[in-house]
Amino acid sequence: MDVSEVSPRTAQPWRRLEDWLLTLVLAAMCLVPDVELILRATLRAGIFGAASIVQHLGLVVSMLGAAVATRERRLLTITAVTLLLPESARARVSAFADALAAAVCVLLATGGVAFVAAERSSGTTLAYGVPTWCVQLLMPAGFLVIGWRLLSRAVAGIWTRTLAVILALLLVWLTTHFAVLPQAPLTLGCVALALGALLGMPLFAVLAGISALLFWHAGLPLAALAVDHYRMVVNPTLPAIPLFTLAGYLLAESRAPQRLIEVFDALFGRLRGGAAIVTVLSCVFFTSFTGASGATVLALGGLVMPLLLANGYAPRPALGLVTAAGLPGTLLMPALPLILYAVVAGVSIQQMFLGGLLPALLLAGIAIAWGMRGESKGSATRAPLDVGRIRRSVAAAKWELSVPLVPFGALASGIATPVESAALTALYVFFITTVVHRDLDLRRDVPRVMSECGLIIGGILIVMGVALGLTDYLVDAQVPDAVVAWVNATVGSRVGFLLALNVFLLAAGCLIEIYPAIMVLAPIVTQLGQVFGVEPVQLGIIFLANMELGYLTPLVGLNLFFAAYRFNKPLAEIFRAVLPLFVALAIGVLIITYVPWLSLWLPGLVPNR
Repeated sequence: MDVSEVSPRTAQPWRRLEDWLLTLVLAAMCLVPDVELILRATLRAGIFGAASIVQHLGLVVSMLGAAVATRERRLLTITAVTLLLPESARARVSAFADALAAAVCVLLATGGVAFVAAERSSGTTLAYGVPTWCVQLLMPAGFLVIGWRLLSRAVAGIWTRTLAVILALLLVWLTTHFAVLPQAPLTLGCVALALGALLGMPLFAVLAGISALLFWHAGLPLAALAVDHYRMVVNPTLPAIPLFTLAGYLLAESRAPQRLIEVFDALFGRLRGGAAIVTVLSCVFFTSFTGASGATVLALGGLVMPLLLANGYAPRPALGLVTAAGLPGTLLMPALPLILYAVVAGVSIQQMFLGGLLPALLLAGIAIAWGMRGESKGSATRAPLDVGRIRRSVAAAKWELSVPLVPFGALASGIATPVESAALTALYVFFITTVVHRDLDLRRDVPRVMSECGLIIGGILIVMGVALGLTDYLVDAQVPDAVVAWVNATVGSRVGFLLALNVFLLAAGCLIEIYPAIMVLAPIVTQLGQVFGVEPVQLGIIFLANMELGYLTPLVGLNLFFAAYRFNKPLAEIFRAVLPLFVALAIGVLIITYVPWLSLWLPGLVPNR
């Protein structure tokens, strides 16, 4: 029986157990690198197999977090088309998408079982004699749990569910008894998956389903998908993603946003346009830790909107500024999209951190300049500088203001790896939110925040894992080479390539969330950039800036939906409010594209470690 079928009283212990397990795994992922760092610095010793342990904890977070994300209906999808459908139609199309995704999960579990069986026979151990296959077993088990939950949502009743399971097992039997899939079923399956993607099918299932069909058509075993999945989620630098994200979530759930706004207001609020400066700086700082400018609209909108209106801003420009102000934060450390792009594209995380600083300042400066124009001329109070207020606010927020120095200092000094610097940052933020300020209660708040963080991370890591299989197939089939040859013959010049890239990525940002876009598009874009001589760091900043700008465009720009929800305004009104700032930021993105110095000067000053 699935959790979704039992009574709330029975289901609650299972939910709490899952949430606590996810919390404990994230805590272990944070503590192991920190202890390793301390032992190395003091006793010149360490934890045996620490790196391997942390990497495999990433696998645990991936599967457990994805299972919780499925439970909460929070898996990443490739589009937001279903948001445009009537409520009555959403349930029907979602049932089709979930049933199709459940069938894909059965295929993934089958491949995972074959992979684990092969690994078990090899006799490899993780650390302290623990067999590696014991942790790898979570892959097929996790996909079965995810598939069952998707199936439970898609069909009602034990008989229809049983029939669906039988059909899924029949699909598995077909894949194991027919070495090669004919062309017609391959085409039909890809069409069904494309339709499912448009109707809200989870992104990981879309990518994994296409990969499975292509592998089957090429006569490759499904276990190859599991091998690629495992290779991605135990990537040595991948644990930095959940650890930096954990730091961001702890800050977001504390009273840090209010303290930061008070600091910026004390410093700049007295100036003409000070409310715009406060809004942009607060939203940028907040987004750099949450990695989601849309979340910034929801979290800070209720705080900065009254500030803007009280300082003489008309409702429309104030609405536009709040909707777009957080976008530059995606280019600042330790924003999750920045780290994710570095991992996928094989670029140094430290170099990406440095490369995003000046472009982020440029876009933030454009947003501030635009916002200052929106203040009415008679609204500036020109109050005297209140040094006492500045001292009090900085003293109250000094711990939050120093957070960016922790990862930057650890990386720049060379005392820590990217994963260790991320763990150090997460531990530091945990300390200031639970011990220094006591904003978060250890028993009531911390498990909730950590399970929410694990949910998001699980949804992202499972996409990364299955996407590598599709990427490897495309590389083996020389698809990127064909794309590069076509673009080279069609465009021909570096300037033309960059312009076409801007248009393409902006269109992609209108339709696809930034995380799936990084997984699907970054490998091909990286190869194209090499052909046209674009430095990898600059290419990454161009990629992220364009994708974020797409969040302000209809029909499915996510920031527009978040602002419409937060302020209870029609979508068309939100877009009219943000359009002038969108044009200004687009000019900034073009400057970032055609002035490489902005992205490359700082990385050139620091050796790549």
